[in-house]
Formats: sequence, structure tokens, C-alpha cells
Amino acid sequence: MEMHQIRYFLKAGETLNFTRAAEQCGVSVPSLSRGIHQLEEELGGQLFRRERHLTHLTDLGRLMLAHFSVMSSAADAAKREARDYVRLAGSRLKFGIFASIGADVLTGYLTTLRDQAPELELHIWEANCEELEAALLGGEIDIALTSSPELDERIRTTPLFREAFFISFAPGHRFNQMNAVPLRELEGEDYVKRLHCEFPSNLARLGVPKPYNGVNIRYVGEREDWIQSLVRAGLGCAVMPEYLPLLPGLEIRRLVDPEVFRQISLATVAGRPHSPPVAAAVAAARRYRWPSGSTRQSRTTA
Repeated sequence: MEMHQIRYFLKAGETLNFTRAAEQCGVSVPSLSRGIHQLEEELGGQLFRRERHLTHLTDLGRLMLAHFSVMSSAADAAKREARDYVRLAGSRLKFGIFASIGADVLTGYLTTLRDQAPELELHIWEANCEELEAALLGGEIDIALTSSPELDERIRTTPLFREAFFISFAPGHRFNQMNAVPLRELEGEDYVKRLHCEFPSNLARLGVPKPYNGVNIRYVGEREDWIQSLVRAGLGCAVMPEYLPLLPGLEIRRLVDPEVFRQISLATVAGRPHSPPVAAAVAAARRYRWPSGSTRQSRTTA
């Protein structure tokens, strides 16, 4: 059977008038009748009963109407998805990410996005969460990964995964004797602070005072390799998100009392229609297997 035969049958079943069905299909009445007759021959029974000026569906016709309606809807959906896929060729997606997302998590998601839209041109913009929020609302970026616990009400978020925080330090530090480090133990410690660290804002969500009032900030930096190198050299400790790749030789312990974590979400602007590139990014986010549960243990990195 051919799709045009199914289309003829569905239109005739809707109108119960071969003349009107032929007009709406853009064919002649003989062509429509011939297509339906060929369909009947393949199915082995009559689909319509014509009595004088009245046309009725037979029992077989009513049965086939349900099946063919599903087939037609599926075919239309396939065509729409194909058109959207083709339109992604040469399309550009401006994608914002926060500075401390783990590289393996990001590249895993981007691999899924590439499979979803292999011709998509991706522009990645790295910033802190406040800058990402402003860029989204201003139309500078199309979509973002964010860890901000509080966003403008105009931004729609899709939660992806939860990530715990650890404290990192050099071998020989007193934290090495602990299985986990209570947050209060950071008081008085020399600290290496990331310029774009999301850590303090997560404490506000938990109702915990920022530890920066109790630590001694010795160095402030932006580059992750410098931050971790300073920690490894014993110049201070630093908070690290769970899935951030670590330099060899760093000791890490989970922060507890309370456990501090961040929620990673995909953010778009509410009410703004999804372009095909944004729709592809959202679909890839739903398909990708984001981390679930803690995988990093308190240990020394190899």
C-alpha cells in the first residue's frame, strides 16, 4: 500500500463524499477511486459501501480508519522531524556554561547533542551563573547549563543532576585524618578561592553562613589548573565540586554537617519559542544519562 492511497481513504472516510475528498486531495475522482480500490484489493475487502448518493464505511473500513489514522500521524511527525533535522545544517547554537562544570560531564552531553544534530554549529560561552542569567534574558545566548539556586522567574529550568562539594588539600594536611570534613572545620584555614566559585551561594540556600568569614583567603584565581596547583603545593585548601577533574596528588574529603551540594539545570527563557537548535539541545539533555548519586570517594587523586 502507498501513503497516497491511505491519504485518499482517510479523506474519503472523513467526508464520506468521493467528490469532496478528491477536491481536498487535489486529484480527480477517478484517481481517488482507483487508489482506494487498489487499497481494497490489497486488504481483501471493501472499505466503503455506496448506496445511491450515500457513502458509508464498512466494518473493515472503520477498523482500517483507526489504524491508518495512526500511520498518517506518524508519517507526518516523521516528516516534521526530518525537516527540523535538515534545518539544523548550518544552524548555530549559543550555549552558555558555568566555569566549574566537569569536563567529562560536559563532553558526554555534547557527544549526545552531536548525535542528535551532527551539523549543528556550537558556540560555547563560559561565565559565572549571574552572567549566564543576564545573557539568556538579553538574547546573547540561547541556552545554558547553570548551578544557580535562584534564577529570574522568566527563566525555565530543567533539573539534570545533583553534585556534592568536597574540600581539597595537600598531603599531610590535618583533614587527611578525617573520613569527611564538617563545614565548621574550615574556620581558620588558609583558603584558595576561585574567582567564579558557585560554592557560597549554595550555602545560602541551605541556611548556612558563608565560610569565607572564617577562612583566611590567601589567593584568589580564575584558572582551575593554578587553583589546584596552589592547593597541591600546600598554600591553602579549596572547595571542589564532585565531578570536576582533579590534578594528581590532591587529597579530597566530602563536606558534611551539612552536606553541601548544587543542582545542575538546563536553562532557557520561559515563553520564548524553542528554535530547532534549542529543541535539539533540550532533547539531547533528556536523552543523556547524567550522573546519579555520588561516585567520588574521599581519597588521594592518582
